[in-house]
Amino acid sequence: MRKHLALVVSATLAILIAAACGTSTQTATTSTPSAACAGSGTLHAYVVVEHLSGSSLQRCVAFSGTINGKQLMDESGISYQTQTFSFGLGVCAIDNEPAQFTQCFPQGKPYWSLFTEHAGAWTAAQTGFDQISLQDKDALGWRYVPAADQTPSPPPLAHES
Repeated sequence: MRKHLALVVSATLAILIAAACGTSTQTATTSTPSAACAGSGTLHAYVVVEHLSGSSLQRCVAFSGTINGKQLMDESGISYQTQTFSFGLGVCAIDNEPAQFTQCFPQGKPYWSLFTEHAGAWTAAQTGFDQISLQDKDALGWRYVPAADQTPSPPPLAHES
């Protein structure tokens, strides 16, 4: 009876340990984000998107050398639509927000504000995202903000996945 009970307890512990190990393959503190990154290469850049609702998403892209903002967005798999301006490409919609539009930056309507993150600090972009060159662990950040917000705050910082 004791031997049977010990066997049942051992088997139960083994199942619990296997389940706990199998449910989390990656955490935010992992320093090698290769498994969760699209693309190929040893360097990683991120796209962070914060919607008007406050919900956000992040994608990691692996690359070699450097990557520009357009390449990063294309590799990230996040859907987006653009319009060409004198400063470069402007984003009209990201991740289906807004669901429909007739102008990229309509007066009195929310718009996508662009930021770049380097060494853990966001900076408001001064060019189109296609003009931005990113290095290892840099991020492109998008925040959909109300038209009245003339000095939008950036999205959440990127975290290595």
